[in-house]
Amino acid sequence: MSIQLFLWPIVFIQRTKQTMKKLVFLSIALTATLFATAQTAKKPTKDWSKFDFTNRAADHLMIQYGGDSWTSRPTALRTGNGLSRHFNVYFMFDKPFKTNPKYSVAYGIGIGSSNIFFNNTKVDFKSAANTLQYAAVDSVDHFKKNKVTSIYAEIPAEIRYYSNPENPNKSWKAAIGVKVGSLLKAYTKGKNLINKKGESVYGTSYIEKDVTKRYINGTMLAFTGRVGYGSWSLGAGYQFNGVLKEGFGPTMHRFSVGITLSGL
Repeated sequence: MSIQLFLWPIVFIQRTKQTMKKLVFLSIALTATLFATAQTAKKPTKDWSKFDFTNRAADHLMIQYGGDSWTSRPTALRTGNGLSRHFNVYFMFDKPFKTNPKYSVAYGIGIGSSNIFFNNTKVDFKSAANTLQYAAVDSVDHFKKNKVTSIYAEIPAEIRYYSNPENPNKSWKAAIGVKVGSLLKAYTKGKNLINKKGESVYGTSYIEKDVTKRYINGTMLAFTGRVGYGSWSLGAGYQFNGVLKEGFGPTMHRFSVGITLSGL
């Protein structure tokens, strides 16, 4: 099975913005409903005081991978020459509700990275302009692959639901949350400079990287949601503050969808 076959669902979802939005809103609505139910329930269905949840494998380590996109971007900022994607790793502390451990509050710390690929469009991190500069480069020398990468130290927090809190790895799960990030590094990376005929100028392994925090927002604020069973879940996130610093370019938001491996 080729890697393209494995990744096609992520690519499809990434390019279907309305579907991704419906997914995160559904996750939020579902988990909010479950949380409200827990708060209003007078008695749990079991006497949970008899069970010890101290050492349960309750999503303490979360690994996430999936597709990313920048919403509301200008037409001239063309993406798509490569799979725009994220990769996140978090360590979480899980605190079950005493009255009903089907619900819990989780918080933690980790690293999140986002890679946005552009299609024959140069994003100029070298520029001294007051706003981010970008332009089409179809008719001049340009990189065959070109991306913007941002790496954040992140603090996520979730309200979680488990259908089987005694064994989360054999349980339906839902979670809604937020995360705050502080920018560690941002850069553009171009690989394989080619001319307008598509011929390589310096060889296919040639790489150019420009590092700066000048344009990317130093703080990331996002809503998150996920649903799944056992160790796997499907999740989505929406950065509700701008990708770029205020005044440094168009107001765009990052939308993410992907898979989460947890319960480790």
